Amino acid sequence: MTTAEHVAPAVREVELSSARAGAQGMDRRIERKKLSGTKLWLAGAAFVLFIGGYFIVTNLFTGRSLHIAGNRLIIAEATSGTFEDFIPVRARVAPLKTVFLDAVQGGRVEEIMVEDGATLEKDQVILKLSNSDLQLSVMSTESRVMEQLNVMRDQELRLEQNRLSHKRTLVDLDYNIRRLTREIARKKELLAKSYISRAEYDDFIDELNYYRKKRNVTLESQASDEKLMTSQLTFFKDKTANMEENLAFARKSLQDLTVRAPVAGRLSGFNVEIGQNIPRGDRIGQVSDPDAFKLAADIDEYYLDRVETGQQASFERNNREYKLRIVKIYPNVKNGQFEVDLKFINDSPDDLRRGLTIQSKLTLGDSNEALLIPNGQFFLDTGGQWVFALNSDGTEAYKQTVRLGRRNNRYIEVLEGLQPGEKVITSSYGGFKEIDRLKLDRD
Repeated sequence: MTTAEHVAPAVREVELSSARAGAQGMDRRIERKKLSGTKLWLAGAAFVLFIGGYFIVTNLFTGRSLHIAGNRLIIAEATSGTFEDFIPVRARVAPLKTVFLDAVQGGRVEEIMVEDGATLEKDQVILKLSNSDLQLSVMSTESRVMEQLNVMRDQELRLEQNRLSHKRTLVDLDYNIRRLTREIARKKELLAKSYISRAEYDDFIDELNYYRKKRNVTLESQASDEKLMTSQLTFFKDKTANMEENLAFARKSLQDLTVRAPVAGRLSGFNVEIGQNIPRGDRIGQVSDPDAFKLAADIDEYYLDRVETGQQASFERNNREYKLRIVKIYPNVKNGQFEVDLKFINDSPDDLRRGLTIQSKLTLGDSNEALLIPNGQFFLDTGGQWVFALNSDGTEAYKQTVRLGRRNNRYIEVLEGLQPGEKVITSSYGGFKEIDRLKLDRD
């Protein structure tokens, strides 16, 4: 065997050994390295931050959201239709005319003539009071008035006597003037024949002049006294009339202790007892017409600027419609409502009774075509400024600004913000008014 033949098997043996060694090297098992606890914690924190950031970014762009069951909500569709501008009014039957009974003069109840609910005639006695202080006061007033009246009558008498005295004086003066005039005429003839002296004749002339001057002074004094007397008599007469009126008023105060019915009607609210002390001005009852009625209604203050006198209301009773008209509005708001009085336009039902409640309909304006949504609790929560409107597939609802107009008990008029066919939530928003988006769960 040659050397080459010996070498070849050896080379092949080496190659086979190398191949087995290489195969064994390629099939060697590699062990996986395990993560440490720190790396696991860091990975979990990164995942939480990622989820939190996702929700923060989502809320920044879409607002706060809330999952809610759809069957808890009332959903309605905006539709076109005729809006009837009316509101339901719950009214109570009240007397058309009522006159209140107040104690003009206070006192102790001595006698009760009628009972509550009685039908009265005008000026019929209802009860009698007693008031000793008032009686003494009236007697004192009457005494003072009578005393002053006597003083004035004395003044009038003195003035009349003074006038008569002036008349008597003038009569005497006129007599003396006439007498002296005749006497002087005779003395003048005697003086011409020298039967009397000049001095005696001049004495008669001086006496005549004296009486004439005295008469002029008396006439002037009489005119002055007449003027003063006329003024005083006018004053005394006016004062006497006032005093007599005061005396009549004082006497009427005693008559007011007997309480009478001011008008004919039915007495109500009358609840007094014998011996009860009623202060002056206290209300003791009222008298109302038993056959004529009106309706008194309380209306939500939201309609205060839309309700006017003259607007009409109606209701049905016994298969017949009755119409009324607003005749008075009381603008004072109490517990969110104000009151109006409605009077029947024609006749009224025969079976009306005071205190009966009637559901009526008050017309505020004319009917017209409009976009409508059902009236719901949402209006009180939003004031009609916005609504939750649903998307096309009804899975979510978003806040949407709207402008609403008139409303009645069934529908609200939509002026802006919605289109026909859009759906909105009309139930209460009390639990999610601060939420921007609702996700509706159909289950």
